[in-house]
Amino acid sequence: MAGGRHLRLERAWNFAAHSLSGRLLLLTLLYVLVSEVVIFVPTVGRYHRSLLDNHIESAELAILPFTEAGGEKLSMRLRTQLLMRAGATAVMLKRPEQSELFLMHAMPGHIDVTIDLRSSTPLGDMAHALDCIFMGGNRILHVISRTQISGAQTVEVIVSEGTIRAALLDYSERALLVALGISIAAAILVFVSLYLIFVRPMGRITQAMLSFRENPEDPGRIMAVSARPDEIGVAERELSAMQRDIYGFLQQRARLAALGAAVAKIQHDLRNILASAQLASDRLAASEDPAVQKLAPRLIGAIDHAVALATNTLRYGRADEHPPQRRYIAVKPLAEEAGQTAIATKSSGRSVRFENRVDEALQADADPEQLFRILLNLIGNGVEAVAARGGSVSVSAARHGGRVQIEVTDNGPGIPDQLRQRLFQPFVTAARADGSGLGLAIARELARAHGGDVTLVRSDASGTQFRIEIPDREDK
Repeated sequence: MAGGRHLRLERAWNFAAHSLSGRLLLLTLLYVLVSEVVIFVPTVGRYHRSLLDNHIESAELAILPFTEAGGEKLSMRLRTQLLMRAGATAVMLKRPEQSELFLMHAMPGHIDVTIDLRSSTPLGDMAHALDCIFMGGNRILHVISRTQISGAQTVEVIVSEGTIRAALLDYSERALLVALGISIAAAILVFVSLYLIFVRPMGRITQAMLSFRENPEDPGRIMAVSARPDEIGVAERELSAMQRDIYGFLQQRARLAALGAAVAKIQHDLRNILASAQLASDRLAASEDPAVQKLAPRLIGAIDHAVALATNTLRYGRADEHPPQRRYIAVKPLAEEAGQTAIATKSSGRSVRFENRVDEALQADADPEQLFRILLNLIGNGVEAVAARGGSVSVSAARHGGRVQIEVTDNGPGIPDQLRQRLFQPFVTAARADGSGLGLAIARELARAHGGDVTLVRSDASGTQFRIEIPDREDK
């Protein structure tokens, strides 16, 4: 039994402490109670002041007959009865020329608290009320106030605090119960309103996100939006739109994956066919027939381009590109090898000059094979750009803090303006109409795998310049 009760209490606490609804309920109760306390304390202070004023007025009425002509002839027994009804032990009436003391019994031996109502403030009233509630009891009060009795300046009353405290406690208890009831009712109303307006819609949004995350390829899990015009409605519509976009992207990815698998199979078979055609073209190149000699170079070039396109397409579409195996390597020999390879394979026998301006001491923190491929692609593009009219391609590099910048520059005709925005997209080519258009895309992908990038610095009639950035590893 005790274990079940403990479990229920634990669940209730977890709901209140960790859920949005529970926190909202606790905060609502807290704020309403604080507001009630702010109202309660001044109210108790005013009530305590009214009790003291009542005692002053009763004391004035009790001694008033004795202040009139002939009042001294009234009996002591009558005076005692009047003071007893006023709840006063003693009353002192101060006049400019004298003071009059009216006693019910003997004068108390001590005064515990003196309250001067003439200079009392609302804060003072609250302080006296709280002092009476928490510290009061059988104390003797000395209360001073202005008086309405003609010819007198002040009236002072000696009273026991017991009856005042009892009345104040009774009033405070009733006020607290009323305040507590109002607080609970207001808290429930505020909580229900906020729950219906904010918490429940946010719960729907949260549940929609969790459900969609479990299976984003199920269109039935896309959130159904409401017609709310407020911020919650905007959030619902934006979430639904985002889920639809993600669902569309996943569908597109699935279609592209299937298409890529089919293309890979076709490319694999195409490479085998082209390899056979390449062997046949090599034999045609050895023929002495003038017509064959005239057509063979064009045929061989077309087959070479087709083989290169198939190879690059398969390489770009590979999902198993290994992460960079980085180490510090000298950049100059790598650039020299890439430049010579590019001239041998891309210049088509034309005169292209390669200038390696890299400092021999410069080292980069990179994967040697992948950096070579980046350089080969960029230098190869430059060689193709200048091969038609002859020209030069140069490579320079420098270290800037924790990164190495390598710049590949050619003096070709430049890249057309309409291609610059799409230059790094796959199958976009600027150097030759029969190029694969994968070199820059592959180079950027490999550079970004290192945490760097490949960017176009400039391209105009004087030539084109690309920049490779390879940062050092942060955890080396």
